[in-house]
Amino acid sequence: SRARPTAVSRMITYHIDARDTASHVYHVRLVVTKPSAVQRVSLPVWIPGSYLVREFSRHLHGLQAHQGTTALAVQAIDKCTWDVACQGSSTLTLRYSVYALDPSVRAAFLDVQRGFFNGTSLCLRVHERDTEPHQLRLTQLPKGWEVATAMPAEKVDAQGLGSYLAMDYTALIDHPVVMGSLWRGKFTAHGVAHELVVSGTLPEFDTGRLLSDCRKICEAEIAFWHDNKQPPFEKYVFLLHTRSNGYGGLEHSASTALICSRTDLPQPGKTEVSDNYQQLLGLISHEYFHAWNVKRLRPTDFRVTHWHQENYTELLWFFEGFTSYYDDLFLVRCGLINEARYTKTLSKVLRDMLSCPGRHVQSLAQASFEAWIKYYRSDENSPNTSVSYYKKGSLVAWALDMGLRSSTKGSLDDVMRLLWSRGADSGITQADILQAVREVGGESWATQLHRWVQGVEDPPWAALLAAFGMAWQAVPPTLAERWGLKVTEHALTGVTIAQVLNGGMGERIGLCPGDEVLGLNHWRVRRLEDIVTWLANGKSATLLVVRDEVLVTLKVPAGACSASAPGSTELAPQGVLVLQPQAQASQAAAVLRKAWLGT
Repeated sequence: SRARPTAVSRMITYHIDARDTASHVYHVRLVVTKPSAVQRVSLPVWIPGSYLVREFSRHLHGLQAHQGTTALAVQAIDKCTWDVACQGSSTLTLRYSVYALDPSVRAAFLDVQRGFFNGTSLCLRVHERDTEPHQLRLTQLPKGWEVATAMPAEKVDAQGLGSYLAMDYTALIDHPVVMGSLWRGKFTAHGVAHELVVSGTLPEFDTGRLLSDCRKICEAEIAFWHDNKQPPFEKYVFLLHTRSNGYGGLEHSASTALICSRTDLPQPGKTEVSDNYQQLLGLISHEYFHAWNVKRLRPTDFRVTHWHQENYTELLWFFEGFTSYYDDLFLVRCGLINEARYTKTLSKVLRDMLSCPGRHVQSLAQASFEAWIKYYRSDENSPNTSVSYYKKGSLVAWALDMGLRSSTKGSLDDVMRLLWSRGADSGITQADILQAVREVGGESWATQLHRWVQGVEDPPWAALLAAFGMAWQAVPPTLAERWGLKVTEHALTGVTIAQVLNGGMGERIGLCPGDEVLGLNHWRVRRLEDIVTWLANGKSATLLVVRDEVLVTLKVPAGACSASAPGSTELAPQGVLVLQPQAQASQAAAVLRKAWLGT
């Protein structure tokens, strides 16, 4: 919303003290004017955009309540809810502390170098007062720290110390806050101020390039949704934290919290786009696209938020999957990567999906609905029974886009903009999505999308790709891929089985996740691929593994290294595939590809 809250006498105010860095503890004072006789407060159990019950209240301790100098009884109702018995309507003050050492974008963190928090981790919700203005006061910071957030400032000093104002509780928890020694850069995209804030990094990265590339992404996405008109926010802030190793992002209405490895940042004097830097640009593109697709164009299931329990929807394939399709697509459309690099990216996603048996078990709708118990809690068997609504959702978006472009005058771009024109801020359903596809591409494509989402069939990749002058070219699969295995290898410790895919030779041999492969026919095995040479004669062999500290021998059948070994064709169709443009694409294919990629 463009409206700014104004100060009122009836107010919910959070005073945040961030000085206890050695103990990693935020001290919070919550002031509630005119409380109820029994004032209920609670802490959310999840954060929007990350679909897992995380039980943030486990880090809250020392909750006390007072009216003036009178101590009040605080009664725990459940794992995250408390009732305070008030005496009259005089101002209620709650004091509590929150332990914060979660380095992700989803919770809260505090140490001697940096502070970060989402309101869902620090700010108790005052029941029946959700829609009133909420004030956040940063009262104490370590010396030399400054503050960055997209929350509207009410009265702050040069450091950012002072008060910020949110229209309601939902807006309060939609603005993450970062504190510390920060690098800050600014740019304007279509008349809107954008800020890039980086923490945790050394100064030796190409700040100018990162700002310029971010601006290109923002301008391209604003133009996509609004035809160069102003977007639905007055300011946008990228809060990027760098670590020795890390990756992730969480979307908000006017900002995003990001994590990347320091090696992902562009280096001075280098002009090529490394795989690491492309990953960072794709993350920025993904989370920025969410400012429209899920934060404003959102499922009707999320119109009412249940902070104490899961919020179910079958549409994460659209809000996350379709966003995942567009993130790298915008990189090629705005010239940050070329067609060959983008093709390589698509190839990897499709290769991963083709090697996932779970795509024939769990539908995209089921994967979305069950995200709360499956996606964020994956294990060694997950590839056999479930599918990623990010990856398969992006591939369905790609298939739909290719189908619409090759057989109609429309595209997925048209579908997205049609949905935006009708459903922004009001909520959409699967029926709305299918209707938009129907209007752009006809009944057949709406029916096809419904089958891809509710069923488990693969899109007809060969036909779809052929229309764009592309095809699959087989390359020799590794032994792990032929056997349906995911493994880790180390020069000293050797080979450890991480996952065994259903129907593959690895399952037939009897390998289990966690097995350490020691040797084959009395020879030490340090690389699984070495077995190919030793079994080249096609004879059977004995494989020695360690399972739960017990030596186990397994029979490897004759011909197990053959590309046509049982299970190989089902698990990895045509081997390991790389997507490449055909040498001689037709004129029609070239036109389609140019319109699709914007090249």
